[in-house]
Amino acid sequence: MDAISRIAGTLDNGVVLEVSIEDLRFTAYAVVSEPDVNVVADFVPQEQFEADGDLHVAAVGRAEDADEQVGDVAFNMNPGDAAVFLCADAAAYQATLAALGLRQDTDDAAH
Repeated sequence: MDAISRIAGTLDNGVVLEVSIEDLRFTAYAVVSEPDVNVVADFVPQEQFEADGDLHVAAVGRAEDADEQVGDVAFNMNPGDAAVFLCADAAAYQATLAALGLRQDTDDAAH
């Protein structure tokens, strides 16, 4: 899976990415957060919930799980969908950004 991302915005504890994986293009929200689906509304804009596509939410508990979580979510996505990755710690967050194809030399995107 070859993902390519660019930062589209920043959040208090993460970033908003525009992601391309082969023919799939979607918005991803990656944050350092407890795996609680109720926090999603704190940073995903209302327009995203009102959009036609689905919002997929995944918890990334360990850095080693990032590739698999991103792959599983992407496999189940359709055009117009978006994804949220709730990362347990900074290591899981950085691994998720890498799995989403964000190339960075520093941890500028970490909060």
